[in-house]
Amino acid sequence: MKKTLLLFVACTLALSACNMTGGQQEAVQQERDSLQRIINEKDMELDDILGTFNEVQEGIRRINEAEGRVTIADGSPESASTREVVRENMQFIQQAMQQNRELIAQLQEKIKNSSIKGTKMQKTIENLQAQIDAQAARIQELEASLAEKDALIEAQGDAIAGLSNNVAALTEENRANKDKMQQQDKELNTAWFVFGTKSELKEQKILTKGDVLKNGDFNKDYFTKVDIRYDKDLKFYSKSAQLLSTHPAGSYQLTKDKQGQYELHITDPQKFWSVSKYLVVLVK
Repeated sequence: MKKTLLLFVACTLALSACNMTGGQQEAVQQERDSLQRIINEKDMELDDILGTFNEVQEGIRRINEAEGRVTIADGSPESASTREVVRENMQFIQQAMQQNRELIAQLQEKIKNSSIKGTKMQKTIENLQAQIDAQAARIQELEASLAEKDALIEAQGDAIAGLSNNVAALTEENRANKDKMQQQDKELNTAWFVFGTKSELKEQKILTKGDVLKNGDFNKDYFTKVDIRYDKDLKFYSKSAQLLSTHPAGSYQLTKDKQGQYELHITDPQKFWSVSKYLVVLVK
């Protein structure tokens, strides 16, 4: 309005100058130039204010876009790339909001020092400030939500780590128990046998004064280890064989092979080895 008024005054002066003397015309020209300078200065002020105003609006738009990206990413499955997107956008929002606050402060200072006054301009700035305050409130809520989610993820991570440790411990315990069971099973199914002449058995303290395995100091290394589940046929490579250790009748057969050499066939291993896990056979 003021600009229009100034232009009107300038035009009126120009028309009046047609009926003036040279000195009067010069004075009018000077006044026209002064009015033009005022108009130019106000144009520059207005352009500067509008430029800052547009920067603030652009900042608000970019913050809204970044806020939307954070919200979308927050609703998607967690991954390292997703968390990185959230961090990058939140960092951008913080920087953009700080820049907008600085621009609003600059805008208010420019209006304060400007010759352009008006309630509409001040109202526009107040509206911008209200938008920025609303954004700040939403971002604060979003940060709180993200912090809560991060805490939940961390707690879940600790829980998963704890479960992994428990699983690892249980796996190791199961492995140890399995090894122990296998060892116990192996021991339960292990037996020993030996065959030899009377002098050999005496020398190894297996036969003492006609008694078999009377003392515990016999030479255990002289025996051969067998697995009672699988080793059911034993050869003695002699045409004379006598079982000196005690084993239930009906659990074995003592027979001869084609060469007339004795061999033992264990028909019921559990019963055969139930009395003693040591088999002693006297051969000649």
